[in-house]
Amino acid sequence: MKTLTKIATISLLSSSLLFASGWRMPEQSSRSVALSGAYVANSNGADASYYNPANMAWNENSNLFEADLTYINLPKLKYEGSVSGTQANAKSKEEQFLLPTLFFSSKDYNGFRYAFSITSPGGLSKRWGTPIQKRYAEEFTLKIIELNPSFSYKINPKFAVGGGLRVIYSSGKVRSSGLIARDMEGDTTEFGYNLATTYRPSSDMKLSATYRSNVNLNVKGNAKLYASGTKLYDGGADVTVPLPAVLTLAISYNANKDTTIELEYDRTYWSKYKTLDFNYKSTIPAILYPYFDQPIPKNWKDSDTYRIGLTHQYSEKLKLMAGFAIDKTPIPSQNLGFELPSSDAKLYSIGCEYKYNKKITLGVGYLYDKKDDRKISGANIQGINGTFKNISAHLLTLGLKYRF
Repeated sequence: MKTLTKIATISLLSSSLLFASGWRMPEQSSRSVALSGAYVANSNGADASYYNPANMAWNENSNLFEADLTYINLPKLKYEGSVSGTQANAKSKEEQFLLPTLFFSSKDYNGFRYAFSITSPGGLSKRWGTPIQKRYAEEFTLKIIELNPSFSYKINPKFAVGGGLRVIYSSGKVRSSGLIARDMEGDTTEFGYNLATTYRPSSDMKLSATYRSNVNLNVKGNAKLYASGTKLYDGGADVTVPLPAVLTLAISYNANKDTTIELEYDRTYWSKYKTLDFNYKSTIPAILYPYFDQPIPKNWKDSDTYRIGLTHQYSEKLKLMAGFAIDKTPIPSQNLGFELPSSDAKLYSIGCEYKYNKKITLGVGYLYDKKDDRKISGANIQGINGTFKNISAHLLTLGLKYRF
């Protein structure tokens, strides 16, 4: 197993395909995409196994399955400014991906239900083709897959709890070029947990809280480091970085028999990410030390996201959805780099579901993530003095739900 080195791990913690704060990507199903992620208190069906397993207690008494496929488009972003006093105007490369997810929720067994989900809760891709930017991010690709077996238990008609085990596999590829260069791959498997609870004070209202644990990702393997085209290190290396905990509080309310509104607040505990420090099995050459072996201060901040989702049962077969969210970035200006030129964002989404027959429902959701222009001036870890523009993402998700 080969390791991700410094830039790879920076990207792991700071790029989730440029969606949510840091590397997170909460939108995993057609409903969640259609609702801008405001889908915790009102989650129902098979995908409740991921978003709020406690809510499975009120699912219909059937086995529920859902498969989704998301098309992701990251348009070219623009940088206007300098790096360490050198003019460095550039555009990144456009990125396109297909992301499949699966969900299952069982029928009721004396108040218990079991379930599982296979999702991709984060990841990254950022590529630059211009000389200065390639020093930091010629190519960064990180895939994260989470297997989440879970359960729910209905304590009484108004109160239910749930939880599960997080099994997280990640693999990545890193390339950078210049006088100092990297060419690396790596993977790891780590474990965490998630907890959920829902209280229904009335038939029209749900109050929910979910928590996903911090997971320390320990990457071990082999690193290859170059200077002026000559390989100077080829040996073992390791680093440990946190995948932060997330707390979500949500409320949903049935305004009438056909319309439901959900309000949601997410807190992502990025403040765990204070420094980045690599260890090597043998001493690396002195010329590489400043680039690969000095602890790098990160000092990210806990970040907040505010979401609202609207679901309307237009007819017996057709359900309409829309959402909006405000997402705050955790990255201070002095530590922002070309691997993630992130900023505060606004999310806009729409979608619908069509009940094809008693067993099959089809869904579609679209989300537009528009980030603010980010101006960087003063002290910066990469010497950036300029503005990042046109930072955005498009998601289109198709879903198939099946009950049996």
